[in-house]
Amino acid sequence: MISLCVKLVSGIVIDRLLGEPRRYHPLIGFGRWAIWLEGQLHGRVPGRVGGVLAWSLAVLPWVGLVLAARAVHPAIQWIADVVLLYFALGAQSLAQHAEAIAKPLAAGDLDAARTRVGWIVSRDTRALDATGVARAGTESVLENGNDAVFGALFWFCIGGGAGVLLFRLANTLDAMWGYRNERYLDFGWAAARIDDVLNWLPARLTALTYALLGRTRHALACWRAQAPAWDSPNAGPVMAAGAGALGVSLGGPAIYHGREEHRPPLGGGAAPDATSLRSAIALVRRGMLLWLAVVALAAIAVTFLGAAQR
Repeated sequence: MISLCVKLVSGIVIDRLLGEPRRYHPLIGFGRWAIWLEGQLHGRVPGRVGGVLAWSLAVLPWVGLVLAARAVHPAIQWIADVVLLYFALGAQSLAQHAEAIAKPLAAGDLDAARTRVGWIVSRDTRALDATGVARAGTESVLENGNDAVFGALFWFCIGGGAGVLLFRLANTLDAMWGYRNERYLDFGWAAARIDDVLNWLPARLTALTYALLGRTRHALACWRAQAPAWDSPNAGPVMAAGAGALGVSLGGPAIYHGREEHRPPLGGGAAPDATSLRSAIALVRRGMLLWLAVVALAAIAVTFLGAAQR
């Protein structure tokens, strides 16, 4: 447990200092590998079987390689765990993207804010007003707080480098293949369902984290009342609890691929603005400290129990 704490702190500190790799990010190479596999299997292996096979070939060899490295030398395992946690974490990148939206938004430069929020959301941002930009950015920070931060921390605690690699690659494939359209309805079924399963518990721990560190009663009430209305079983609890914790109103209509979608409301209270974006990042960062504190307390408890039994 002490080793786990040291690895967690190391990965988080490296992410804070270096941020996301600007060149040669491993996930870019993985994305190319996944595109090649899709080209080889999509349409050639029928139905969901092709998607399951593609997912397995994309993910399992790399996870197996990390597991095999454990048998080589403890030092290699230690270094690999920290490096993989750093590559999987996106806390600093998330904060930088959010600040890149909040700064021009607060200064009244709506065009720049629209451009920057378009880098992190899939909706059409060209016609968004200031509130729409803040809404899109805040929703993205809250949702990615789970995908890029707490989900990664959870699976690292469960399975070390292999666990966090499994989670990050599965999450990447869901972003690539997990669409309910004609092309991916069958082929992407496995990617979407596996990501849902891997994210189920982390998403609810993320929602609880947001609630504990914000307006707790409001966040829990929003989670209970609003999350079931969302199509995503994991994004609903995370964003509803996060919006409630911040005391802002999110959700509502948004344009995706030229079509307006009417999404259920999230949270309640004031309309979001640049401050909401910064508050969302602060919420994620406080949550990371809370998770580190819980793991550290667990490590101390295990150490004392072990000493008492000897």
